[in-house]
Amino acid sequence: MNEKHIGFAMCGSFCTFKKVIPVMKVLVDAGYEVHPIMSYNAFSTDTRFGKARDFTAEAEVICGRKIIATLTDAEPIGPKKLLDALIIEPCTGNTLAKLASGIADTPVTLAAKSHLRNARPLLIAVSTNDALAGAAKNIGALANCKNIYFVPYRQDDPVGKPTSIVADFSKTLPALECALEGKQIQPVINSDFGIQKPEL
Repeated sequence: MNEKHIGFAMCGSFCTFKKVIPVMKVLVDAGYEVHPIMSYNAFSTDTRFGKARDFTAEAEVICGRKIIATLTDAEPIGPKKLLDALIIEPCTGNTLAKLASGIADTPVTLAAKSHLRNARPLLIAVSTNDALAGAAKNIGALANCKNIYFVPYRQDDPVGKPTSIVADFSKTLPALECALEGKQIQPVINSDFGIQKPEL
């Protein structure tokens, strides 16, 4: 058993939830103690991708813990040194901007701020349509920060959504293992598909 405590924080990239929640089980099966955390929107918003109560119930069953979904519950993460590492997966453009600007007004961003005070790894799995546009500067800023690491990512639809990037969630476990050793898994940019040319 790893006997390490890992925070798993979800933001409101709702289209990825059915891919992301099973990653919690991968970590649990690998022996990690996983603490689920959700932003306000991730915790309470029903969308065409599913009902909030279904996602929250599944996460709590997998992790065997209640979700941290308030500022009050997120704040002690740092002072009590509750986590060996914190994963934000999926991490939206909105959360990237807040992290890069030092804003901590959601359970996820406060968890990150509180956790980073202990100089322990924060692993980010990007999922945003403007990663190569408005959010690009924030990804760059965070990539240059000590103790912040990224799950490998790629363009998910280079022709239809040329500025969109989504992390390769299947790489979360090896990326976490690298981050716990103070290393960024490589390569960060995953391009395992053929080049697509836009129609003229």
